Amino acid sequence: MGVEGIGARVLRKEDKRFITGKGRYTDDMSVPGMKHAAFVRSPHAHAKITGIDVETAKKMPGVIGVLTGAELKADGIGNLICGWMIHSKDGTPMKMGAWSPLATDTVRYVGDAVVIVVADTKGQARDAAEAVDVSYEELPVVVKTAEALNEGAPQLHPEAPGNLIFDWDIGDEKATNDAFAGAAHVTKMDIVNGRLVPNAIEPRATLGVYDAGEDHYTCWTTSQNPHVARLVLSAFYNVAPENKLRVIAPDVGGGFGSKIFIYPEELICLWASKKTGVPVKWVADRTESFLADAHGRDHVTHAELAFDKDNKILGLKVQTIANLGAYMSLFSSSVPTYLYATLLSGQYDIPAIHANVKAVYTNTAPVDAYRGAGRPEASFVLERIMETAARELKVSPAELRRKNFIRTFPHQTPVIMNYDAGDFDATLDAGLKAADYEGFEKRREEAAKRGKLRGIGLSCYIEACGIAPSAAVGSLGAGVGLWESAEVRVNAIGTIEILTGSHSHGQGHETTFAQLATERFGVPIDSVSIVHGDTDKVQMGMGTYGSRSGAVGMSAVVKALDKVEAKAKKIAAHLLEADEADIEIKDGDVRVVGTDKSLPWFQVALAAYTAHNLPSGMEPGLKEGAFYDPSNFTFPGGCHICEVEIDPETGVTEIIQFVAADDFGKIINPMIVEGQVHGGLAQGIGQALLEGTHYDDTGQLLTASFMDYTMPRAQNLPSFNIMTTETPCPSNPLGIKGCGEAGAIGSPPAVINAITDAIHNNNLTMPATPQTVWNAIQAAK
Repeated sequence: MGVEGIGARVLRKEDKRFITGKGRYTDDMSVPGMKHAAFVRSPHAHAKITGIDVETAKKMPGVIGVLTGAELKADGIGNLICGWMIHSKDGTPMKMGAWSPLATDTVRYVGDAVVIVVADTKGQARDAAEAVDVSYEELPVVVKTAEALNEGAPQLHPEAPGNLIFDWDIGDEKATNDAFAGAAHVTKMDIVNGRLVPNAIEPRATLGVYDAGEDHYTCWTTSQNPHVARLVLSAFYNVAPENKLRVIAPDVGGGFGSKIFIYPEELICLWASKKTGVPVKWVADRTESFLADAHGRDHVTHAELAFDKDNKILGLKVQTIANLGAYMSLFSSSVPTYLYATLLSGQYDIPAIHANVKAVYTNTAPVDAYRGAGRPEASFVLERIMETAARELKVSPAELRRKNFIRTFPHQTPVIMNYDAGDFDATLDAGLKAADYEGFEKRREEAAKRGKLRGIGLSCYIEACGIAPSAAVGSLGAGVGLWESAEVRVNAIGTIEILTGSHSHGQGHETTFAQLATERFGVPIDSVSIVHGDTDKVQMGMGTYGSRSGAVGMSAVVKALDKVEAKAKKIAAHLLEADEADIEIKDGDVRVVGTDKSLPWFQVALAAYTAHNLPSGMEPGLKEGAFYDPSNFTFPGGCHICEVEIDPETGVTEIIQFVAADDFGKIINPMIVEGQVHGGLAQGIGQALLEGTHYDDTGQLLTASFMDYTMPRAQNLPSFNIMTTETPCPSNPLGIKGCGEAGAIGSPPAVINAITDAIHNNNLTMPATPQTVWNAIQAAK
């Protein structure tokens, strides 16, 4: 490891521009003639559109155009789709209801887009939008997840009778029933994982530009995967041919999954630019983000866990209703199925598992991936029921987990996943030691003397990252491959450009990806630049989500670096009149091992481009590309331990300590990993204690601003105690597992387990607000 190479705590290169206000976000983009857009959105959760009068709006100052869904359809623009096909257990395909980017006949949630207004200024566009007169005939609504399947519930889509999108199974139902038949103890729980609203610093935005002279479109957008956006916009939505569409995602201020998808606004602004003859920019305000961005979670689950007389797990049954909202978002079907139920084995050797998932429509915002995407929901089910079982069995929660750990790898679970490597005892031991788990009862007694309730809770999570391989996910219904691409360009003076299909929205790629080249060639990190986020610069890529940037994106870079290194050594061997096998590249020099013969790195690069003296038959230049398709998922795991103190008079919960012991495999930059864990923990603790989305019975979103939707603040979070163990991942060249989502996966059950331990009432739902906790304390008396 060099001072800037793999394993070094290198400060993030990109932070200089961010903290000095020099970042360039979509809202910073401006082109000549640019105009501004505002959307008319439905105020009703479910209604027929009986008329749209745009004449007054068209005559208002500054208005360039007022466009409706009828015009969109007339121009052949397609409906939004879900790109992951799920089949019900009877073999029938999922029931995808039609989602027009601008509603033409029916609106199905508050915030559904109906009309776009384009004007000289944002204020003029908004004023004109208010002047559009849309007539509605209100229809009955269904909002609650558990009520969507009720007989007589309001129907959202004719394509989905009974609001059922799919009824999906995984595992062996007969084997699981047989295991339960012989159980000495069964723990049963009803578990709710509430709906969340992702809240990035930067709201969604898009700038659509149509160049009539070249018949070419450019879309600036807040996207985690610009190449997928281009593919979907061209191949499925008929906005433009792929060769005539450029998608650029500049600096992106957070995504957390909510910026993976293709939303109506992107394609509408591109279409509107051609329609009106002007570039069209739209930037969401925060209320629009609450109403119209894809939400996360929203599961209602019944789970049962069976044990033998020695407290070994025999089987697990899970029945989940997953709310996908009013429409199917781009990857929504995969979240409660292959990203959720396939992780229900957790860290435990469970012989038999059967899970049933019913996905439903409701008159709420669409639901899709949010940090963790299915894995937090799986961990919450499993870790809540494990903690509850330990209490019922009157054994240590830590030791019940330890007794059931998987210890032999690879391990085939009953729900598809094949875990390749891990050491769950190591993370448990590290966590218990750091938390002083054995000394907890003394601390509980001391707190009681002060009139406080003290509790401790564990969560031993596992997740699947770097979703792969492409052939496997394709067989499961994915509409795209999940490989990654990279190109490494060594310039004539030895500086390096790395072009990657991964995209950064806060993960520090411009630093960690550069560290790979620094490690390999010994060049200063400032001489390495990272290029991403532009479909005209990077040939193709799959973007960033599912903690795939390290395991998949960096692996593609490594493959390209291998090719560059091999060619550089051939050139150096020729120039130094040495055997290629004796050439090494170290500390910025290319040398012959065991001699004083060497060349500086830049001279080898220059030789590649002057081409005066290259090996016979070698092409000039020093530039190589690679694609990497993983052979398996990666499986980070860990142990999170939360200790809380509660004021029984007010229900206020204080997290006294939070320990996170994680196994992320090989770590490129410990500082950046720690930052990722901190962020994930903040979001997970936010869900556990504060964040909750609420609709009233008419489908109005009651938590549509930060006045009503409570985000975690510094005062709600402790100083985290985080540490890592390491079992390298065998399925990628760097041994990386992924770290970006772990904090949000492991922390919610740890927090709720700690609170329920303190108040001696296991019937507690998230968010555990002071009022919720106080009510639970009173109920337990």
